[in-house]
Amino acid sequence: MGPKITIEGVMLTPLKQIFHPKGDVFHGMKRSDPGFDGFGEAYFSTIHPGDTKPWKKHLRMTLNFVIPVGRIRFVLYDDREGSTTYGQFFDLTLGEGNYQRITIPAGIWVAFHGVGEGLNLLLNLANLEHDPEEVERKETLDDIPYTW
Repeated sequence: MGPKITIEGVMLTPLKQIFHPKGDVFHGMKRSDPGFDGFGEAYFSTIHPGDTKPWKKHLRMTLNFVIPVGRIRFVLYDDREGSTTYGQFFDLTLGEGNYQRITIPAGIWVAFHGVGEGLNLLLNLANLEHDPEEVERKETLDDIPYTW
């Protein structure tokens, strides 16, 4: 099964989990995978259960989010003029029970919410190194109207 298209340019890619009695393997990304757009940096981020990180949009960076521990709900919003999915939202929970990678191209707003009961761990495999000049942020969730 190949990547599923959601918002124009966004991909969902099912990932393999290999269970082993001494410790499991969770695939993240290979250079040959759809959505690979080069390598800039990899980092981990956590979000506490019940907390939400507000909207942000990268102007040049492609994001590849993988949730190996816990569960995180993502909401994406497309405000790109000329996009076939302009004005649309996409709401998805990833992690335990739905182990996939979401690839988010530059120009898409994303906010996320910790829904797992314990640690909610996000891995981002980004094509660029972090640059504070290439990201826009909204101060609150209300800046983009969506019913959480």
